[in-house]
Amino acid sequence: MALSFASLTRLSKKQSGVCYSGSFTPRVTVRCCETAKEPPRPKSKLQVGSPIIIVEAPKVIKTAASVPCLRANSGLVKPGDVGRIVSRKPKDLWAVRLSIGTYLLDGKYFKALELEE
Repeated sequence: MALSFASLTRLSKKQSGVCYSGSFTPRVTVRCCETAKEPPRPKSKLQVGSPIIIVEAPKVIKTAASVPCLRANSGLVKPGDVGRIVSRKPKDLWAVRLSIGTYLLDGKYFKALELEE
C-alpha cells in the first residue's frame, strides 16, 4: 500500500467563515492507495463455517449465548475436539459450535482443520 501526501491550501477568512489571528499552520492529508506492484494479501483460512480442531484446552470457557456464562473448563472442551466457526468477534475471538454447545474461544486455542478429500 503506497502513501501519498497532499497539503491543503490556505483558506482565506472569507472562504472558511472563521476568523483567526496569527499564522496558519497547513494541514497534511494522508491517503492510502492500492498499487499494482503489491501482491494480494493471503486470506485467512478461518471463516464462518470452517471446521476447526482444538489444540489446547482453555482454562475458562465463555458461552456464546445472549447472556454469556463464564465457567472453569472442567474437561468440557478438550484438545482434539472438533467444531465449526459460527461467527467472528473482535480481537481474534471466535464463536465456535462444539458438540456440547457454542462457546467463545480465542484463536490460540484452535486451528483450521485440514480435510483430506
